Amino acid sequence: MKKMLSGIKPTGQIHLGNYIGALKNFVQLQNDYEMFVFIANLHCITVPQDPKILKKNLRDCILLYLACGLDPKKSTIFLQTDVPAHAQLGFIMASNTYLGELNRMTQFKDKQAKGETSLTGGIYTYPSLMAADILLYGADYVPVGDDQKQHVELTRDLAERMNHKYGCDFQIPEPMVPKVGARIMSLQNPKKKMSKSDDGEKGIIYLLDDPAVARKKIMSAVTDMVAKVHYDPENQPGISNLMQIYSSLNQNQPMVDIEKEFEGKGYGDFKKAVADRVSRELEMIQANYKRIEAEGCVEEILKEGAKKANHLANKQLEKVQKKMGMTIQFKK
Repeated sequence: MKKMLSGIKPTGQIHLGNYIGALKNFVQLQNDYEMFVFIANLHCITVPQDPKILKKNLRDCILLYLACGLDPKKSTIFLQTDVPAHAQLGFIMASNTYLGELNRMTQFKDKQAKGETSLTGGIYTYPSLMAADILLYGADYVPVGDDQKQHVELTRDLAERMNHKYGCDFQIPEPMVPKVGARIMSLQNPKKKMSKSDDGEKGIIYLLDDPAVARKKIMSAVTDMVAKVHYDPENQPGISNLMQIYSSLNQNQPMVDIEKEFEGKGYGDFKKAVADRVSRELEMIQANYKRIEAEGCVEEILKEGAKKANHLANKQLEKVQKKMGMTIQFKK
């Protein structure tokens, strides 16, 4: 069975964009792949975190993973920091990544362009750690949004470099970008990705939002003056974003079918349909969340996930360090 790996940073509450772009796909894919899903709590500390809030976000993150349908019997679910090999191979990868490659990474360039101050070394070497995350488990595929595809391409370059230079046997991973819902945009600024770092709350729907609050956000979503439900991300980004959401929550309904369904109807009718569908999804997820929280099974799930992940990761790390001459083997 082919392997697949991905993770989500617990830097804030999980939102609808995370669900459609990642979690929902994981649930479907876990039936066909050996799935490794981790909570990327090393990646999240590249920016300042309030310890109390981070702790709550970690807990909510794992509960929502499970509430959205990830099955610990099918997927290996674990905390990144419960597997120390991530950080160790991450440094090895950083030591084999050229400065020019890191300088070209979009995430770092965007933060520089915005004039952000106090950027950390963690932000800069984030892609090298992500490469380690992937390569530790021999992942064949990495489901990512289109904005993360660049990082998987760097991982491929690093894997090939290490294989050629040291004789490592890293699997060369492939990015898997969903055809629909790969990048859900802000409801208030449809040219910008829905993000935990959004200014204000009206543009983002959290999975733990009250359904009535989510409905209000959708009904006030920015659209246009065309007054036609038509998929055109360039000229009608707002309505196209709502169509992405609607399609993703309706088994990837084709955009042409959505256009036919709402032909001759106004944006108000379409927004109501989107709001109804989102509300039903949130109600289901939140009911699962409360049930799993009451069962108190999270600690055991993470413990079992870490046990399996450590076994595989440590074997890979040991092989890499031997190939690089980093270990001393004593004669018995």
